Amino acid sequence: MILFELAARDLRIHWLRSMFAVMGIVIGVAALATMGILGSSLALSRPDNLTSVGNTIVISPHIADTPGGVGGSNLEITGHQLDEIRTAAGPNDVVPIRTGVDRLQIGGQGMTVALYAMNPGDIPVLLAKESGSYLRYGTGVMVGAKLASENDLQVGDSLGIGPGEERVRIVGILKERGVGVDISPDYAVIVPDTWFSARYGKLNYDQVIIRVANPEEIDGVKKSVDGLLNRREQAVDILDTRKVTRSLIDTFDELSTWVTAIGSIALALAGISLLNVMLLSVSERAKEIGILRTVGAKRGEVMRLILSEALILGLLGSAIGAVISFAGAYLALDVFLQSSKYLFDMATLTSLFFGVAFGLGVTLLSAIYPAWKAATMNPADALRSG
Repeated sequence: MILFELAARDLRIHWLRSMFAVMGIVIGVAALATMGILGSSLALSRPDNLTSVGNTIVISPHIADTPGGVGGSNLEITGHQLDEIRTAAGPNDVVPIRTGVDRLQIGGQGMTVALYAMNPGDIPVLLAKESGSYLRYGTGVMVGAKLASENDLQVGDSLGIGPGEERVRIVGILKERGVGVDISPDYAVIVPDTWFSARYGKLNYDQVIIRVANPEEIDGVKKSVDGLLNRREQAVDILDTRKVTRSLIDTFDELSTWVTAIGSIALALAGISLLNVMLLSVSERAKEIGILRTVGAKRGEVMRLILSEALILGLLGSAIGAVISFAGAYLALDVFLQSSKYLFDMATLTSLFFGVAFGLGVTLLSAIYPAWKAATMNPADALRSG
């Protein structure tokens, strides 16, 4: 206990250099632990993401590159092509969508919003409702979660759409979905396809979404669609959202690797800084160490004194780094996953403990040589050095 008190006293006396040593440990531990937490949380969230996105095929009209620029004669999916898609999709759900943009009047305020026109029976396949009911044929609409929350919209409210401000009633509010590879409905209005066609005179479709019940059959469905629609020329583009999901995961994994490497480098530099601090401490305290050896202190006790100083620095830096990483991970998860529920999972907390343990390990390793040097000093030479 007395050795620990002596170590704490020396750190208080030389608080400035101790603080810089602690800062390096804080940065390294925070970087390692934060990326470990984010990586674990992403891994835990993958089953949910793959269920809602990874079984989706998005089909859109192919826009050909021409010598004069971008062009193409068929920029929509026709009813005949939709029938071929249904044939290729087999028993899987096929959701054709028309899209548009129009002016929306909410009270006395006007804004431009995206419109998604769908068959009311198809809406539950893609979207979940937060309140109210799903669409039926008529003039009712559903609104996205963020559009509703930011404009205080409720089920039963009336909206004006377009220059004539045609009145429509909100029958349902969607659950927040986030930015999607297929559609992004949070700031949009969902309308019946018949109402949309009658108002805008649009009969063809802007995209068709296939929800494949068994993800293992995605490649087969894609091949069937491609064989039917693109047999003569490229008529449609077929996007497998698994590729987008994998790309996002790969990007995050690469980012995690780089930041983890930076954290490791920061800890290595912190270790070098701590090594210098401890060597300087040993040099400045040579006379004190000589006195301790003269009055009977053993080499092992001198080593424990120096290692105690390093342990205090490591505990302080790792504790601060852990708090910063936990707070940073909480904010990051709230932004990227819109949920912090994975933060308290044991796999996630293990990443935090690993970062702290790694920081303590680097600290103690950096102090071994200074401790050995102090313990092997000749007491007489140490006394003369003062």
